[in-house]
Amino acid sequence: MKIQFLGTGAGVPSTMRYLSSIALKLLDERNEIWLFDCGEGTQQRILKTSLKPRKVSKVFITHLHGDHIFGLPGFLSSRAFQGGDTPLTIYGPKGIKDFVLTSLRVSQSHLRYPIFFHELEEEGVVFADKQFQVTCAKLSHGIPSFGYRVEEAAYPGELLVDKLKAENVPAGPIYGKLKNGETVVLPNGRTLDGEDYVGKAIRGRVVTILGDTRRTKQSVKLAKNSDVLVHEATFDKHSQQIAYDYFHSTCVDAAKVARDANVQQLYLTHISSRYAGKEVYALEKDARAIFKATTLVNDYDEFDIHLSKESD
Repeated sequence: MKIQFLGTGAGVPSTMRYLSSIALKLLDERNEIWLFDCGEGTQQRILKTSLKPRKVSKVFITHLHGDHIFGLPGFLSSRAFQGGDTPLTIYGPKGIKDFVLTSLRVSQSHLRYPIFFHELEEEGVVFADKQFQVTCAKLSHGIPSFGYRVEEAAYPGELLVDKLKAENVPAGPIYGKLKNGETVVLPNGRTLDGEDYVGKAIRGRVVTILGDTRRTKQSVKLAKNSDVLVHEATFDKHSQQIAYDYFHSTCVDAAKVARDANVQQLYLTHISSRYAGKEVYALEKDARAIFKATTLVNDYDEFDIHLSKESD
């Protein structure tokens, strides 16, 4: 599992930062990519990465402000031209379906794959299968804005080989059956329950990606014990009132959410174009004073998402 930031700017694009878009790369897990927001210029950023649009199977939109959705019609069209023929599902606030279908209709864009829409009006689980669960929660941004929590299913515990050896259980296919939790009868008539020989399950990775928002208790609740939290940091610590008035967060707000939620790693994104050079590093420095494991990200930055030490 990897996370790559395609656009890390806020409001309007700049020469250094394009607008919001994040790729959660699940290529090893399920040969898919999930896209979170699709601001203007997303497909241009993708061209300079190894990402394949046809691998994008889900798009999660946090809210309907233009800097988070204006790249979506273009991306959807390009996906068709670049070999995408598998279904794609779009999750987002009510209105995202109308925006997409109107854009495609007016531009007479014809896709070669079906799009399914899941418009969000309430909090809760929006997707779940045996491998992943995605939960959404409402944030505080003036218009409906959501955060998404992606939870990987638990990994099976390790086979307790030392215990089996201590009990003189012969190695071989029996070990595999016990690992799968099966009940095995030995040649001597002894019955072994696989559950007695498998260690505690290891929880999967958790990634929380928030939309634009003021600092809110909902963010802390959604991000609780995440391995990764992605939080906007539109303003610096000196602009607290401005951030509040415009329903945004400062770098300090983001750090406090990460601290209170006990996350492992905080990534700051959605940076206002007013901050450049040393001012950008100040955002990261001020956040780290509150939450040490903070990284302010740039376009194209990519990170592995590992199981935290606390996972077991």
